[in-house]
Amino acid sequence: MELRHLRYFVAVAEEGSLTNAAERRLHTAQPSLSRQIRDLETEVGVKLLDRGARGIELTSAGRIFLDHARLALLQVEAAGEAARRAAQPQKAQFTIGFLTGHEMVWLPDALRILNEEAPDIEVTLASQPSPELAGGLMRGKLDVALLRREAQAPGVVFKPMIKEPLVAMVGAGHRLASKKEITPQEIAAETYITPTRFAPVLKSAIETYMAKFGIALKPEYEADNLTSTMSLVASTGGVTVLPIYARHVLSSSVVLRPLKGEAPMIDLVMGYSRSNTSPLLKRFLARADELVEAVSRRISSDLSGRL
Repeated sequence: MELRHLRYFVAVAEEGSLTNAAERRLHTAQPSLSRQIRDLETEVGVKLLDRGARGIELTSAGRIFLDHARLALLQVEAAGEAARRAAQPQKAQFTIGFLTGHEMVWLPDALRILNEEAPDIEVTLASQPSPELAGGLMRGKLDVALLRREAQAPGVVFKPMIKEPLVAMVGAGHRLASKKEITPQEIAAETYITPTRFAPVLKSAIETYMAKFGIALKPEYEADNLTSTMSLVASTGGVTVLPIYARHVLSSSVVLRPLKGEAPMIDLVMGYSRSNTSPLLKRFLARADELVEAVSRRISSDLSGRL
């Protein structure tokens, strides 16, 4: 698989048309583009696109592949930029952290704002659990981070960004996967996998929600991270509860379903150290509302189709 296959696929998915992607984005012939997409589907081993009279639509596998393809291209772009900046070691640096899985959504606009404010800055990225990000802020290892509102983070200031609904995750073949919504009682009746070993804020949010229904979950498995959570859900036939951001790295072996009724919410915040006097940090914080607006516009249109 080559990078051009990923670029071609992303272009077709975003344009919704082979013709438009070929002419507007890729400046290539449509037959050649169609052949490249077929080669990609052959290599991946599944159908990624449905070709109909009204244009191109992503299959369920295609929607998942699109997120990973976008992230791979972002990482390649970041690697190239890091290499170029490494050749100029005198440049100023700015380090931004993301709660694992959120970088796919927030990174493009965060980088755009940083590049507009300081074109020559060297940006370093960190993807970690929320407590580690808070520790990085406290130790001065990070300039800013998108994380949870950690209780044990002296000297760290939190600025609210968005609220994320919690959803249930089950295996693709699980009996609950056919339901449009899953109740707390149905979760309690299944093998429960807690995703909160390194996520105290999420643990509290889940426990508070379940307590409203008189439920105290007793986990049979404890996961270290999102990847291990998905693996345990798929392999044990269990169920878990996660923020909706998990959709950005969802494997084909699991699915997300809304919780019945009013969904519990968890805050995503921007954190920074009160002692950090970086002028760029101040300018970046001043544009936080712009960042939220840009990201909200991008994700609001696809939430309903992702569950």
